[in-house]
Amino acid sequence: MNLEPETRETEDEARPGRGVYLLPNLLTTGTLFSGFYAIVAAIDGNFSRAGMAVFVAMLFDGLDGRVARWTNTQSDFGKEYDSLSDMVAFGLAPSIVVYQWGVERIAEYGKLWGRFGWLAAFFYAVCAALRLARFNVKSASGDKRYFEGLPSPSAAACVAGFIWVASEYGVDRLTALILGFVVTASIGALMVSRFAFWSGKDLNMRGKVPVAYLVIVPMVYIFISMGPPETLLATFGTYALSAPLWWVWRKLRRNRASV
Repeated sequence: MNLEPETRETEDEARPGRGVYLLPNLLTTGTLFSGFYAIVAAIDGNFSRAGMAVFVAMLFDGLDGRVARWTNTQSDFGKEYDSLSDMVAFGLAPSIVVYQWGVERIAEYGKLWGRFGWLAAFFYAVCAALRLARFNVKSASGDKRYFEGLPSPSAAACVAGFIWVASEYGVDRLTALILGFVVTASIGALMVSRFAFWSGKDLNMRGKVPVAYLVIVPMVYIFISMGPPETLLATFGTYALSAPLWWVWRKLRRNRASV
């Protein structure tokens, strides 16, 4: 008795339709488009919109992988497409946004300052590319609970949030411009660092959710609605500093214990 046709029919029924396969890639395209729009907005001088676009790219980036897992439509093509889109949205877009925002203004104070801004923006782009390449190589074998180095979306959020706040408040003095480029270069260095950043992947959202999360999450949404750029910058800035501060605290604790 030949059961091969029935087996094939069962396999065909289990496979998702083509439309389901397209959905994660459409979300990834949303990430790519948001990064592209951030660059265009920065060139046009709309830095608030450019900052918003980077955060929209983060939303799309957070959805595409989850949708692919929920629908069981992961693919090597999707992973490569996602990585390339991330480079545009979280690597090139923030570096070009900060370049357009500050280099022209800071160059007025001297050519040396202009070169410093140019190098800071390029350094960030290089670090983003290195961070994404390292993630692609080590994602299968690394500890899922932690990221090695600051994730590129969080890094982009710090830079975009800073530019968004500076644009909203009209801050464009030399001190602010220098601070902007120092922040950009520092965030780039954190991306390629060895610091362990909590990934949040060990949280079991299907199980019992701690009461603290039920209180914290609504409060975060409330603060974001009251002041989006300030709250987002504070949130992701705190996350970016969490790993270095934790490392310093642990080192001080060990030194005290050894005395």
